[in-house]
Amino acid sequence: NAEYMGGKGKGKGKGKGKSKATIVEPHQVHPGVFVCRGKEDTLATLNLVAGVSVYGEKRVEAEVQGGDKKEYRVWNPYRSKLAAAIVGGIDSSYIVPGAKVLYLGAASGTTVSHVSDIIGPTGVVYAVEFSHRSGRDLVEMSKRRPNVVPIVADARNPKAYRMLVGMVDAIFMDVAQPDQARILALNAKHYLKTDGHYVISIKAPCIDSTVDAAAVFASEVEKMKAEQLKPKEQITLEPFERDHAVVVGIYRPTKSKKAA
Repeated sequence: NAEYMGGKGKGKGKGKGKSKATIVEPHQVHPGVFVCRGKEDTLATLNLVAGVSVYGEKRVEAEVQGGDKKEYRVWNPYRSKLAAAIVGGIDSSYIVPGAKVLYLGAASGTTVSHVSDIIGPTGVVYAVEFSHRSGRDLVEMSKRRPNVVPIVADARNPKAYRMLVGMVDAIFMDVAQPDQARILALNAKHYLKTDGHYVISIKAPCIDSTVDAAAVFASEVEKMKAEQLKPKEQITLEPFERDHAVVVGIYRPTKSKKAA
């Protein structure tokens, strides 16, 4: 299922003219994510808006059977906690083609744009960002991407966006606030379906800089368990981020669903 391409990158990227043919193939674990094979393998997503870079990322064109061309955007794990978690080996992010996703802490939309690529035209990502400055970039990016709903609001008050957000399959959270477990629980209560999933990035120093990062992660996991947010896996984001962990879990697991 691999696709061959002349790796002529557009956007930012070194190298002039055409390089040797490279291969783009679907990620073996994560639907909607691709791997560009080259001197160094890189993650990529199929560009929902061909011809446009969102934040100066490199774009690579692939020729598929029948002579049609597809364009992929390189996804850098040093710039995206979700990409770092995928490279780090999480089993699933539950952000898949067709999914409905609530993204808390969207910033200017760098990772949100890749989520938009992954979920595709049948999915939707509700992107919540508190900062008006970042929110402007987020809104601008969403104008070209109909599956992104930008929401400039405080994630501590999920009722504020109840007219915009429906029930979702997954929540991704990257807010770096001391009370982020509580914020996740509030949003899950409003919008995450039973047996839905969450992916949360935890930055230990933002919660408690006086104790060891591992102790902070363990304490946050206990808070989540108390809110029926059952953790399934946890990884650190080294070498991409220091003192960060990503926890993936399930919300209000029903008895009938056996643990995977």
